[in-house]
This record gives sequence, C-alpha cells and structure tokens, in this order.
Amino acid sequence: MDRLGRYLPILHWGRTYDRHALTSDAVAAVIVTIMLIPQSLAYAMLAGLPPVIGLYASILPLMVYALFGSSRTLSVGPVAVVSLLTAAAASGVAVPGSPEYVAAALLLALLSGLILVGMGIFRLGFVANLLSHPVISGFITASSLLIATGQLKHIAGIKAEGATLPEMLASLFENLPATHWPTLVIGALAMAFLFWSRRSLKPMLIRLGVPLSAAALLARTGPVLVVAASIAAVILLEPGVAVVGKVPQGLPPLSMPVIDPALWTALLPSAFLIALIGFVESVSVAQTLAAKRRQSISPDQELIGLGMANLAAALSSGYPVTGGFARSVVNFDAGAQTPAAGAFTAIGIALASLFLTPLLYHLPIAVLAATIIVAVLSLADFGALRRTWKYSRADFSALAATLGVTLLDGVETGIMAGIAVSVLLHLWASSHPHVAVIGQVPGTQHFRNVLRHSVICTPEVLGLRIDESLFFANARAIENVIQHEVAARPQLRHVVLNCAAVNSIDASALESLELVMHRLSDAGIALHLSEVKGPVMDRLERSDFLHHLTGQVFLSHYHAVEALAPEVTCTSQTAHPAATSQNVALQSAALSP
Repeated sequence: MDRLGRYLPILHWGRTYDRHALTSDAVAAVIVTIMLIPQSLAYAMLAGLPPVIGLYASILPLMVYALFGSSRTLSVGPVAVVSLLTAAAASGVAVPGSPEYVAAALLLALLSGLILVGMGIFRLGFVANLLSHPVISGFITASSLLIATGQLKHIAGIKAEGATLPEMLASLFENLPATHWPTLVIGALAMAFLFWSRRSLKPMLIRLGVPLSAAALLARTGPVLVVAASIAAVILLEPGVAVVGKVPQGLPPLSMPVIDPALWTALLPSAFLIALIGFVESVSVAQTLAAKRRQSISPDQELIGLGMANLAAALSSGYPVTGGFARSVVNFDAGAQTPAAGAFTAIGIALASLFLTPLLYHLPIAVLAATIIVAVLSLADFGALRRTWKYSRADFSALAATLGVTLLDGVETGIMAGIAVSVLLHLWASSHPHVAVIGQVPGTQHFRNVLRHSVICTPEVLGLRIDESLFFANARAIENVIQHEVAARPQLRHVVLNCAAVNSIDASALESLELVMHRLSDAGIALHLSEVKGPVMDRLERSDFLHHLTGQVFLSHYHAVEALAPEVTCTSQTAHPAATSQNVALQSAALSP
C-alpha cells in the first residue's frame, strides 16, 4: 500500500477525508469554477484553438491530477504562457484554425505528458534547475508583453499578424485606421473594469462592511461580471462586434492524437519546452502555497501528476495544461483542503459545458482579449531588471538575453537563449574561481581575506582559501593563482590550501594539484591542505595523492598555522589584549567572509 501510495497520493489524504474537508473543497470548487470558465475560453483563444477546447482541458485533467498530484491546493488547467507556447509550436506545423492545428495541439499535450511522466519515474526533476529564476522572470515578462500586444487586435476589432513584438506593433499601426469603434469601446471598458476590480474592488467591499476573506474572493469574480454584462450589452444593443459564436454543448469527446512520426519529431522539442516550463511554474506555485500551511510536495510526484493530467488532456480533446498561479491562489484562499477541490471544479466545468455554453454565444471576443491582457500583465515583473542589475550583472545578462530574444525572435528561441547564457555564465564563473589570501584575525581562531580584514600573516606561510569546487575548467586558473602568489613571497616555506568551500575535486584538478605540489617541492616549499570535507577526503584516499603529499592534511586552518608558524598564533593571543572584542566588531562590519 505504501509503495502504491507513492504514486497515488490520494491513498494517503483520502484516508482522513471527512465532512469538513468535503465542505471546504466544495466551496473552493464553486469559486474556482466561476473564475475558470472565462479563463479557459480566453486561454484557448490565445492558443489559437476553439474556445470550447479550453473547457475540455479543464475537466478530465483536473480529475486525473486529483489522483496523482502531491499538492493539496494546486489548480491545474490552461495557463497563458503554455497557451502561447502551444500556439507558437502548432503554428509551425499547421495553419491556425485548421483541423491539423487542433491535432497538433492534442499531440503536444500527449508528448509533454509522456515527457513529464518519464521524468517523474526516473526522478529527473532536477532538469528544471536549468531554468534559473532570472531566465524564468525574463521569459514570463517578455511572454506577457507578447501576449498582451497580440490581443490588442481583438480589442480594436482589426486584423494584425506577427510572432515578434516589432512585427506585431508594425501590423497594429498599419491596420489601426480600420478600428471597429463599438468593439474598441466594449474592449476598453472591460479592460478598465478588470484593472479597477483588481486594485479597488476589494478595498471598496471592505469599506462596505464585507469580511476580508469574502471581499478578497468577490474581487476575483470581476471577469465573470464583465462576461455577463458584455453578453447582455451585445444582446440588447447589437453593436455588430465579433462574438464567440456557437460553443458545442456537451462533455469533451474522447480523442486519439495522430500517429505521424514526422509530426512527432517536429513537435518533440516544443513539447519538451512546454513540459519544462509548465513544471517549473507549477512547482513554484505549489511549493509557495504548501509552505503557508506547513505542508510539503514531492517534485518528482508533481512530474507524474502533471504528466498524467496532460495525457488526460490529449485523450479528451484538450491541450497542454499546468498549475496556474491565479486560480491556485484563489483555490487556496477559498479554503481548499485536498486535491478533491480540483475534481469538484472539473464537475462544475463539465456542468457548464452541458448546460451553459448556449449562453456564451454572444460573448464578445474583445472581452476575452481584455481578460487575457489583464491576467498576463499582472505576471510581468519589470522591477526584476533593476533588482537583478544591482545584485548580479551575470544574472542580469541572462534575464536581459531571455527578455530581448523572446521579444525580438519568439518564445522558443528566447527561452533557449536564456538557458544558454545561464550555462555559459556559470561555466565562466566556475572557471574563474575566487581564491583569497587569508590571515588570522587577532584574538581568534578565524582566518579571513587579507584585503578585507586586519589580519596577522607570516612571510613563511601562505594560506589560500579556494571558494569553488576543483574541476577541469578551473584547474589551470588555480595553478596560475598559486604560482603568482608564491612568486611574490621569496621567504615562503609552506602553502596551505583551505578547502572549506571545496565540495569535489575531479581527476583533472587532482593532476593539477600534483603538478603544483611537484613545482613547490622543487622550490623547497611544502604543500598542505586544511579543512578538507569528508566526501572529498574519501576520494583523495582512494588515490596516491596523499601518499606523495609533501605536507600534511590539517583538521582546521588554525591547527595548520599553529603547527607551521606557532609564533603567529602566540602573537595573536598575547600581543593584542583588546583584540577579541575589537575584531568581533571588525568581522560583523566586513564586506564578506
């Protein structure tokens, strides 16, 4: 049972499911269902698919995730970024709106589901670490701008094309004279109300005496109010705006993605990207919400849960899904206790597909576009550019590369550029390790950088702290640093490498250390090691390095200096009676350790 429960978390939380949890989940499901209906329609339109497919993607995937997902509050379904990626991938192999395009979207759900399940089975969740936070931030911000710009044509009631920001803007300006003014009025009013409801509706309700929790939930029903009002306006006024039209009534039909090896090969890279980005977004939301209730999630199980949800989407005429931030927060705030809330939401969407779709006939497309614009602009984080620039130029480079390439060349190229820049910057940083000459802080057993602290040194002992694991890419750089520092000290007799920050030493770095040791030995200098970590020591003991080491391996750097230059430690302890308190203050004021 325990082994089965590893892959079916429902067997764990289902044992303690009671009436209280049922009530909480049912209430949360009602609220999320109301929010999810216009979102599902809008995101399907964003993906270039018929709006009803958004409803289909919000039924069976939610039920399946309730069985396999490890998060108790994550709400799965169509999201903006994945919809954009789906549109970009499917448009590369088929004409938008064609049956082949819909088939490509189904196949993307199948492939991404298979990739996620496979990664979960083999515990490959660490692959998502390739997407650093700056890359994700730059990608989401750029995607938000692309999505919002792409929806402006629906707000204005004009035709416009383009996959990049310059192309979109050029096409919009070219077709601007053909603006359909009733559509623009409806779209602009809808967008204005949605922005206002996000910022001001909750405070207004609180001033009217509505409880805080209820006000927060009611404020999120703005899209539903806009949908209802716009439908009524179109029916009464008949302004001639573009509407959703007939939405098929009924449950999603079972489907089978096309078996075409060439198409599978063409869509596989995009499917992997959709799976990876969807997983990162979903896990980050799930972990944030779980932490608020002192719960935990299993990233590997989340891979399986999201993978099975996408497989369910592929078999029920849907398209790729993942955990959404906005509706997950609503689900959490509404009091959802278990994944059963997602299953109840699916039932609500299914009932809407059966009985409410005729009411959506007069829904203006401009309103769906306004819903998308307001939703995605809330995801954009322009402040990250300033914060990252101040903190790390390398991370800023990755963020800027992702943002710029995504806007100028498309989403897939942008995310790959961000990953490439991040990996290259990491390799560059690792190949240029920080090596500090260290000395003893008077009155203590601590050793710090001579450039940042007032320390005691001896010309006969050189202490070097290596702040990086040693591997093939930085071995030569460390050789050069040691050679440079040794050449500047003619009285030197001992070199002590402080390995407190060294987590591993590969074969190339070991050979470099042996070469350094021989060079130092020829100059009459002994090489010592201090503060070597256990796993590193285990590997060194399996080699011949320690047998040929010209010096010793010390437990601490203090012990090394105490043995090699005892006069220094004696001076440190006796020559400065006020050193202890004085240098404690010095350490706390230092720029870095």
